[in-house]
Amino acid sequence: MTSVIDPHHLQPSSSWWERQGDLIMRRPFNEWTFTHMNWLLPTERVARGPVHRPLPGRSRPLDVTYDFGGAELSLADLHRRTFTTAFVVLHRGELVHESYPGAFAGPRARFQLFSLSKSLTSMLVGIALADGAIGALTDRVIDYRPDFTGTAYESTTLADLLAMSSGVGDIEQWDVPGTDIKRFEEACLGRGSVEDVLRSARRTGAPGERFNYSTLDAQLIGWVLEAATGKTLARYAADRLWSRIGADRDAYYWLSRSRPRTAIGGGSFNATARDVARLGLLMAHDGVLDGEQIVPRDWVARSGVRDVAHLAIGALGSSGYDHYGYANQWWTLDGGAYTGLGVHGQYLFVDPAADVVIVKCSAWPTEDDPERDRETVAALRAITARLSGRSASLVA
Repeated sequence: MTSVIDPHHLQPSSSWWERQGDLIMRRPFNEWTFTHMNWLLPTERVARGPVHRPLPGRSRPLDVTYDFGGAELSLADLHRRTFTTAFVVLHRGELVHESYPGAFAGPRARFQLFSLSKSLTSMLVGIALADGAIGALTDRVIDYRPDFTGTAYESTTLADLLAMSSGVGDIEQWDVPGTDIKRFEEACLGRGSVEDVLRSARRTGAPGERFNYSTLDAQLIGWVLEAATGKTLARYAADRLWSRIGADRDAYYWLSRSRPRTAIGGGSFNATARDVARLGLLMAHDGVLDGEQIVPRDWVARSGVRDVAHLAIGALGSSGYDHYGYANQWWTLDGGAYTGLGVHGQYLFVDPAADVVIVKCSAWPTEDDPERDRETVAALRAITARLSGRSASLVA
């Protein structure tokens, strides 16, 4: 574990300390911070394995346009309008296109993935179930973390957490002081306790009945994983997943400055864009790589489930966009595609039927942006349609 900034040498009363979260997240700083989180916060390494598997294929220009807002736009327009920093496209397991428009980006840069980390955490839960470390999705949080007895999470099951349907916490509003997510961010950066934030969250509904997007729920999933496996999230990710995918580089989680230091399973994973694409390949190919079942097949299928009424596309309510549904820590789309999402424009888009995987890292000016999200989805779906329809003539 490494730390570049020692919080004991900072002045808690300084304006920088009060505003550090905003400074890290805002343009123009975020193009640098999103590729250098290990310079800003403590980290724990997620080690790659001894075998490197280069992605087959090679990058070529991708002649695709997409319609948005009444205009026909190019990928160059997409990157300019949505502040793309990295863009990787795989088709049928091969690299067909990559570009790095970000000022500090490149094939070896490791990108802050924010809530896309949740989708990785879900993959680890599926592996832990197959390993027998986790008994069942009907297990309660307190079966693994009895210290949450007496909190709003006492009756919550792992299935509730995975569906963002715990009934705990408020709507995530990053720009409103005092909300759960703002308190969570402040605790991660050293002002308060991350565990206290989760323990103090209020029950706002019955478990399993409504969708309410919650990084707190995802954080608790990570803690359940650690308790069940007896390993840190980084160590379990390395042992059971990252070391097996032929990754280009070690990845890392940044850790909370507050103690006990903890990985943020809902938002602190950092990796190269190519390596994130390798995770997408697993999902597109039923969890199999080179004949080895790494993520259980039934768990991969569960990530595309669309038969829960309050998680259906268009039914998520105020904490989700109307073109998405939700399943197993992934956002679902019409036609069988789904995507991992992170604030400021991080995407791991998977269309299993078309065998297309697209990674887009970005540095949006704000955490959420419905219009930029809609435009990005329109572009990703246009790429998928062209690749699946006329793949041989696509690349010059």
